Amino acid sequence: MVRERRAARDGRRAREFEVFVAGAGGRLLHAAALLTGEPTGDTEAAERLLTAALARTYARWDRLRGEDPYDHTRRTLAALFAHRGHRYRHPRGGLLARLTPQERLVLVLRLYEGVAEEQTAAALGLPVERVRAICTRAVTAMRSAAPRRGTYGTPPSAGTPPSAGQPPAAGTPPSTGTPPSTGRRTATGAAGAGTGAGAGAGTGTGTGVAP
Repeated sequence: MVRERRAARDGRRAREFEVFVAGAGGRLLHAAALLTGEPTGDTEAAERLLTAALARTYARWDRLRGEDPYDHTRRTLAALFAHRGHRYRHPRGGLLARLTPQERLVLVLRLYEGVAEEQTAAALGLPVERVRAICTRAVTAMRSAAPRRGTYGTPPSAGTPPSAGQPPAAGTPPSTGTPPSTGRRTATGAAGAGTGAGAGAGTGTGTGVAP
């Protein structure tokens, strides 16, 4: 009887997690690809990073206790990237390839995911002023690289997420195929690099990436 209940619980958890990944996997993978600096269609490192984050979310699934699994996975993804930032110092031509790992992380959290400055600072263990300065520097770098008459539109200010839209898929999420939209706010072009405002804010592990 105990074994049957455990099997039923495990089956329910697996189904719930599969639904979550089907809905959120594409957006999370795109965020991971922006972090790793990989171009669309060649996101091997991003897939590995996201798989590690999803594995940790699955391990805690029954203990989330009403916490948004997307926010949890995003925080985990950011924390893993922060710890492994040195591996991504030489990206291969992605949208944010000209930025440092730290600049990519701040830009993705602030503009693509729409996380507030204070929460981004808490997640990265940095002062708010430092987060603001990094974001401004990253946006300036992307603006200087954007063509005068490009396809990304007018870049937003460093502290203000742009209007919502749907980001292009960065690849196929692990084991689920191409997912549908999650219904969250998603991103259009930001800072001439295709980033933008996204899901609600979240906090995370207090670690940073060397600039």
